[in-house]
Amino acid sequence: MILIKTAKIRSYEKGLYFRDREFQGLLDTGSYRFVDPLFKVKVDVVSQRAPWIEHEDLDVIVKSGALKGHATVVDLKDNQRALVWVDERFKKVLSPGLYALWTNVCDVRVEMIDARKVRFEHEDINLIAKSANVEKDLNISTVEPGYAGVYFKDGTYVETLGPGQYMFWKNMGKVKLYHVDMREVVLDVSGQEIMTADKVTLRMNSVITYRVADALKSVSVVDDSKQAVYREAQLALRAVIGTFDLDTLLSDKEKVAKDLEGTIKDRAAAFGIDVLSIGIRDIILPGDMKDMMNKVIEARKAADANLIMRREETAAMRSQANTAKLLDNNPTLMRLRELDVLEKIAGNSKLNVVLGEKGLADRVINLL
Repeated sequence: MILIKTAKIRSYEKGLYFRDREFQGLLDTGSYRFVDPLFKVKVDVVSQRAPWIEHEDLDVIVKSGALKGHATVVDLKDNQRALVWVDERFKKVLSPGLYALWTNVCDVRVEMIDARKVRFEHEDINLIAKSANVEKDLNISTVEPGYAGVYFKDGTYVETLGPGQYMFWKNMGKVKLYHVDMREVVLDVSGQEIMTADKVTLRMNSVITYRVADALKSVSVVDDSKQAVYREAQLALRAVIGTFDLDTLLSDKEKVAKDLEGTIKDRAAAFGIDVLSIGIRDIILPGDMKDMMNKVIEARKAADANLIMRREETAAMRSQANTAKLLDNNPTLMRLRELDVLEKIAGNSKLNVVLGEKGLADRVINLL
C-alpha cells in the first residue's frame, strides 16, 4: 500500500519540510506530493504575515542556512538586547536567545543593544516604555519636575539626572535612582524645652526654609537630609537660645534668628542643604511665668496710663491759668465770656434773667 502525503503552500506561506525528523529545507508557493509509506514526512506550513518564526526546531532550521534571504536571524548573548520594529511600528524588546523573523511580507528592522551600559537611551524611549511586556526587561523610572535623580550603579555614583523618563536594563547590575526634591521646603521645628541665660525655662517653635543645593551630597552624606536639617535646627536652638536672656528673646527675635541661621547654615551645607531663612514662630512660657509677666505688663500699663493722665491734667490746668490771666486783663472779654455761657445755658433749658440793679442792666444793654 503506497501512501501519498500532500501539502499546499500559499503565496504568503512557507513550508518547513522534515523527513525522519531531519530538516530538509523550505518549500515555496505551490502544491507538493510526498510518498510516505512509513509516515516519516512532515511539512509545517507557517504564515509569513506574522513575522515571528516559532518552532521547536528553530535552532536546526537556522543552522541549515535555509532562512537566508527569507528571514532575519537574531542570536542574542547574555549582554545583548534587541529592539524589533515591524512595518516601522515598535513591537517588542528581545532578551538573550535565538529568534527569527520572516522578511518577505513584513518590513522588519532589528536594533542591537549592548546592555552592559545599564542605562537604556533611545530617541523613542517614551514610545518603547508604553509597549506591552517592556517591564519584563527594563526598569522604568520617572523623575518629576522639580526633582533630580541621583543615579548609582553597583554602589558607584554615575550621574545626576534631570526631570524625565529613564529606563535601565534588568539583571545587568544593581541600579539605584534616588529622587531628590530640589524645591524650597518649609520645615516646622516643634517646641522643645530650653533654658535661657537668666535661667528661665521656655518652649520655642521655629520655622526653617531650605532647599537642596547638591543632590549627590544630600543622599550620600546623610541617610535622610530632611531629618538631618530638623536635628541640626534643634541643636542650634539649644546652643543659641542659652546665650540670650528672656527680655532679649522677646524684644529682638530678628537678632536671635540671625544667630540661629549662622549656626545652622555651615553645618547644613556639609550635606548639600542651603538654608534660606530661619525664624522664631512661638515662644511659650510656663504658666507661673506667664502670670508673672502679665502682672508686670499690667503694672507697666497702669503706670503709663497714670502718667498720661497726670500730663493731661497738668496741660489742662496750664490752659485754664492762661485763660484766667487773659480774662483778668480784659473786662470786656470777660463779659463776652459770661454772655456766651448764658447763651449755652439758655439753649439747653428755660432761663429767666432778672436785672435788679440799674447799673448792671445798663452795662448789659451796652454790651448788646
